Formats: sequence, C-alpha cells, structure tokens
Amino acid sequence: MLEKYLEEFQEEVVRVKTATRKDMVNKMKEERIKILHFEDVNGYEVMANIWSLRERFRKVFGQELIPLLLKSIENPMDYDTVDFDMDTHDFSLLDFPFPKFYEKDGGRYITSAVVFAEYEGKRNVSFHRMMILDDRRAAIRLVPRDLYRMHLMAKERGEELKVGVVIGMEPNVLLAAATSVDYSMDEMRIASSIKYNSSGFREKVMKTPAGIFVPHNIELLLEGRITNDYVDEGPFIDITGTYDIVRKQPVVVFERFYYRKKPIFHILLPGGYEHYNLMGLPREPTIYREIKRAGVEVIDVHLTPGGCSWLHAVVKIRKNREDDGKRAIEAAFKGHKSLKHVVVVDEDIDIENMEEVEWAIATRFQGDRDLVKIEKVRGSSLDPSSYEGHLTTKLGLDATMPLKGREKFKRYI
Repeated sequence: MLEKYLEEFQEEVVRVKTATRKDMVNKMKEERIKILHFEDVNGYEVMANIWSLRERFRKVFGQELIPLLLKSIENPMDYDTVDFDMDTHDFSLLDFPFPKFYEKDGGRYITSAVVFAEYEGKRNVSFHRMMILDDRRAAIRLVPRDLYRMHLMAKERGEELKVGVVIGMEPNVLLAAATSVDYSMDEMRIASSIKYNSSGFREKVMKTPAGIFVPHNIELLLEGRITNDYVDEGPFIDITGTYDIVRKQPVVVFERFYYRKKPIFHILLPGGYEHYNLMGLPREPTIYREIKRAGVEVIDVHLTPGGCSWLHAVVKIRKNREDDGKRAIEAAFKGHKSLKHVVVVDEDIDIENMEEVEWAIATRFQGDRDLVKIEKVRGSSLDPSSYEGHLTTKLGLDATMPLKGREKFKRYI
C-alpha cells in the first residue's frame, strides 16, 4: 500500500539501500521533511516522514483539509466489508525495525501503531505508542479516552480486551484515528467519509480471525489482547520534544502477525513534523467548528510547528463585531482543550507565515486591552511548564484591527 506514495511523491523521496536502526533514526532526524525509504533495515523495508508536509495530504485528497475533515466528522459514513485476505507469519517484535529513538527512552518503541478494538458494541480506532518488552509483549500507553475506558470495562469483568494493531495505512484512516469524538462514534465511519468526500469511494474493512474490523488496504497487522498486567512505560520523547513521565501502563500480548507480501513498516519520529501533523491537524477543524458556533466568521485555523502543532494556534477571522476577536479566543480554547496560547488575526494575514503573524501582534495588539488571560485551568499533560495536576494559564492575543479607523492599521509594503 505504501509503495504508491513512493511513486506519487518520488521527487521528495530519499532512498537508503541499507541501514541499521540507529542509522535510520539519525537520518530521520536529519531529513525531517523528505520522505525516507529504507530498503533494508535488518531485513525489513521502512518508510518515514511520509506525512511531514501538509501539502502531501492536500495533493492526495485534492482539496483543503479543514473543510474536508469538518464535513467528514459531521457526516460520518458507513464502510464496505470485504473478506479477510492476509496470511499469518511467524514473528518476534525484537526482529522488527522499530528503534530506540533517543538515548534516555525506556526502550524500543512502536510509534505509528493504530489500535482497533471492539467491546460491547463500541468500535474504537486510535493511535497508541508501545514500548517493546520482549518478542511478543509491549507496554501500551493508554490516555484516559475511549480505548482506556474499554480496557477498564473489560478489566472490571475479569476480561482482556482483544485488539488489532495496524501499521501502514491510508491517510484518511490516520487522520480519523487522531480525531477526538464522542464515545459512541466509530472513527472508521469518519475515515470512510473522508475517503468518499475526496475520491467518491467508501472505505473497505475486513474482519480479522479474532473478530476485529480493520481497514483492508494496510501493510501489516498484529492481533493480540490488552491484558490486566501493568509495567513501567517510558521515559519517552513526546510531541513537545521533552520527556514524558514514566507511568504504570497495561501490557499488550501479540499472538498473530499478518501481511500479504513483503510489508513496508511505517516508522514515525517522535517530535518530528509527521508527528505534528498526525496529532495536531485533526484538532484544527474542532477549533474552527467551535469558533463558528460562537457566531464568529472564521476563515482558517493553524496549529503552529513552533507550538509543536499542539499548544499554539493562529486563527484568521473576518471581523464583523468589535468583540469577535475575544469570542474567537474563548471558542478556540473550547475547541482544543490542550491549547495554551492563541493569536487571532484579520483576513489579510497569512497564518502559516509567522513573520506576518508577529507583525500583526506588533502593530494591532495592546497587552492591557487585547489580552485574554485564563488562569490555572486544565491544560496539556505534555507541557513541562504546567503546574501540579496539569494546570496552566492560557493566553489569547486579539491582534485584529478595530472596525473603525482601519486605514491606519493596513500594511502597504
């Protein structure tokens, strides 16, 4: 499946014939934008940095991302079921090309894993990092969201949660897996809608021998179960480029390994641009939606790389009321709970150009008049500067022009 992107983005691909795991990581750090194709890493084929540029998503989907994602989230679509057609193979996690990315990491990590699970009629699709323990076991990081809830429900009944772990899949599934929606929502219906809205075809899924629905067009699949055993997980460099803490996390035991032909492993560099996009990009439509619901004419939203595509946002609006900037700030924080700082600008500012954003702050913002400060509220657990309990002080900068006397604020060069 990933082979087609080697052809589609061939001018952006750096090919490496052979590499060790360490060499592979060093190359990923050196070339964070270029797609990397390693033909032989300890006998396996690897791709990295596939989605490190947003333009690649736009090229594949043929349209702007926020309208596409917003439409797909608000109008999820059923998918088509096809027969399971993958072969099982012997395996050891220790043989796979997953590396230890940074010196102080707790171990070798699987970073591109998307977990598919079902329990009591609920289907869930989400990203989860996994620290390899031995040939069949890994510690899985469960953030207190849907999969965590499903695991606890099974645990309370003395059961283990069956999962399918997929590595290497289409971008519509990757983005759907990174969305944060109501517990009742099946993220694969969002993936199907993204695919239909961009190509006219619905997503195809297949039922694994263990009874889990996974996408049909994938590189490889590991079947297993999240057990009720817990071990230390971490340390691990997360999206901020700083170390996340060590926690007790459940152990997942893998029992079967499937693929159709020689698979390509997708490896995701922690704290790299691909990590930024796959984690942060799906939050932009939720920010956009909340601002629109607040009655503000929002044009665009951008989670900035300097803010790790997670903690900082710039919002472009068309101002119709004098308080639109401040209302947009409040709505942005509601649309993305981990957001720490947001800047609201006018329609003449390119929000992906930080020089223009800084210019708007320099010429259109006054700290005693245009600052929104929200003290000691829940923020991101990934922010090392946060207070105990992950409390943070959030700031919003209204860098928009006033409705009257706008001529003196316009840029003429």
